[in-house]
Amino acid sequence: MAERKRKSENHEGRQKRRKSRTTTYFDYNLLFLIVFLICFGLVMLYSSSSYLAANSALYNYDGAFYLKKQLRNALIGAAGMAFFTFADYRIWRGWGWIAYFVSFALCTLVIFVGSDSHGSTRWLDIGPIQFQPSEVAKVGVIIFLAMLLERVSKSLKDWKNLLKIFGMLIPIVGVVAYNNLSTAIIIMGIAVCMLFVASPKYSHFLAMGLAGVCLIVVFIVAFPYRMSRVEAWLHPETAGDAGYQTLQGLYAIGSGGLFGKGLGESLQKMGNVPESQNDMIFTIICEELGLFGAVCVILLFMLVIWRMMVIANNAPDLFGSLIVVGVMSHIAIQVILNIAVVTNSIPNTGVILPFISYGGTSFAFLMCEVGLVLGVSKSIRLENIK
Repeated sequence: MAERKRKSENHEGRQKRRKSRTTTYFDYNLLFLIVFLICFGLVMLYSSSSYLAANSALYNYDGAFYLKKQLRNALIGAAGMAFFTFADYRIWRGWGWIAYFVSFALCTLVIFVGSDSHGSTRWLDIGPIQFQPSEVAKVGVIIFLAMLLERVSKSLKDWKNLLKIFGMLIPIVGVVAYNNLSTAIIIMGIAVCMLFVASPKYSHFLAMGLAGVCLIVVFIVAFPYRMSRVEAWLHPETAGDAGYQTLQGLYAIGSGGLFGKGLGESLQKMGNVPESQNDMIFTIICEELGLFGAVCVILLFMLVIWRMMVIANNAPDLFGSLIVVGVMSHIAIQVILNIAVVTNSIPNTGVILPFISYGGTSFAFLMCEVGLVLGVSKSIRLENIK
């Protein structure tokens, strides 16, 4: 009798564990898409950078120089992504203010002790490690706003409370904009998207959008080199060196045709398109893979955004949902800005294509943000998915 009871208890325990396993959700679709984008990015990075690296003493004549460094960045990012995936995302609720002040302090340090690269002061050196605090600020703002908006979600009907939240962001956005206007625009865009989702009223955002545009105009007019970029955008053919990168990128896009010249067959990457492995890598994709390849890349990013929308809609709480919205906004804004720049739809600015362009800090922190999203998906139960 006792043995039968023990067997019955064991059977019930197995049933409960099986039920727990079947009701646990994890978005493998998103994980697969990100891994595929990273692998595709590694292929395109090698294709776009191997010629210059193999013919330059600066890179020890190593055609795989950028590929090796990006593989290192990918491993660091994978470790961060795994950490944020398996950690309970709810613990970051208590780190909101810390994330904000640490981000602000690091971005302020750049102004005084930052290191120069490509004519810009955007990096901090800590021993052998060099990183961009503005990338830390993106994650910090997402965690901070998700924590704050969850607490005050019921009072967002009043436009004064919205202005107070924007007022809290002005210090960090202003500090970032001093050296990196494009990143400041991205941070503000993330904030607007998160507020738009959390706010029950949308009528206030038109006025705030106009105010934001005016602020961007002020930052552009205040610095002559930014005005020169606007002039180069309007007339790249007569802008000399300022319009050279844009024109060469457009030549690469136009010469690709419908299906491209073939992988590795780009001519523009041979010193014609500056930063072909960074901001301008989409032009090499267009040249080698054509319109078809460019559309496929855009569709991949749209699938990533769609999976994140599914996770945000089914998140167990507002904090998790807003984290996903913040990361989704970050990726979407960056993709739109990068493609708009290389097609000369907006003035030239330094924005990389997520998971594909070469980058250290940005690449690693983007993967950490994806880990946050996967951590939220891990907390969703199958029966609650809409």
